[in-house]
Amino acid sequence: MPELPEVETVRRGLSALVVGQTITRVDVRLPRIVRFPSVDAFVSRLQGRQFKDIRRRGKYLLFDVEPYTLISHLRMEGQYRVVPEDEPKALHTHVVFGLANGMELRYRDVRQFGTMDVVAEGEPLPSGLVSLGPEPFDPNLTFQDLYSRIHRRMAPIKSVLLNQTVIAGLGNIYVDEALFLAGIHPLTGADKLRKTDCERLLQSIREVLTRAIDAGGSTIRTYADGYGRHGGFQMQLNVYGRAGEPCLGCGGEIEKIKLGGRGTHYCIHCQPRNGRKTRSKSMSAAASSEGFTP
Repeated sequence: MPELPEVETVRRGLSALVVGQTITRVDVRLPRIVRFPSVDAFVSRLQGRQFKDIRRRGKYLLFDVEPYTLISHLRMEGQYRVVPEDEPKALHTHVVFGLANGMELRYRDVRQFGTMDVVAEGEPLPSGLVSLGPEPFDPNLTFQDLYSRIHRRMAPIKSVLLNQTVIAGLGNIYVDEALFLAGIHPLTGADKLRKTDCERLLQSIREVLTRAIDAGGSTIRTYADGYGRHGGFQMQLNVYGRAGEPCLGCGGEIEKIKLGGRGTHYCIHCQPRNGRKTRSKSMSAAASSEGFTP
């Protein structure tokens, strides 16, 4: 599933490609992608409108087409591409927005889990959007705030961080990577973390996300941006997808377990199960070797 860095990369690319363009037509090929309003009203609300801006909230894309907002959730494998209108449409292309410049904004979704809503001010927003926690880069989000959000939760810290009501935009890849940089075992109960742990954790979350955005996200399976380009952060991963390989920091083995049905990766030495370990010089060196200075 595209996480915050991938959705932010898509947002930036689409902003350059479609903001300022007028929607000349809308073709909904798979009606269930549209949740609100009806398909006919969806088309009517968008046709003839101009893309004014594209914003992101958590893993949602918000296209401003005044007086409406098109809210898009990519879910597992949703993709946007901007291509010439005469280019053959790829299989699983479900929604097409014709643009005044002769291009098309196409939404493709192999698994068909993505959703779209077009809402006016005062109309109900998708429940998942309403319940989102703060953005990781929100300057008002401090480690004390993070501590207050998690310290009464007895669930494993990884499960808590995946909860979008706690902090928005994090998914499996970047939670694993942030916990590694913070030296925190994914099974550690959230209620066991001290404020100093939360300070280190919030810093690690921001460091990982910044590096991932700079690299254009991670292409583990099918992710691509609006230009069709793949991300590059998968080449910088410290633990995710590296089960059985040596840790880049200490040389210990990367282990994989199942947690809440999700594959979870960690270093058996850098992230001790019983006890806390601050970021070691070797862990910092591993991060620096990938272009990041702690």
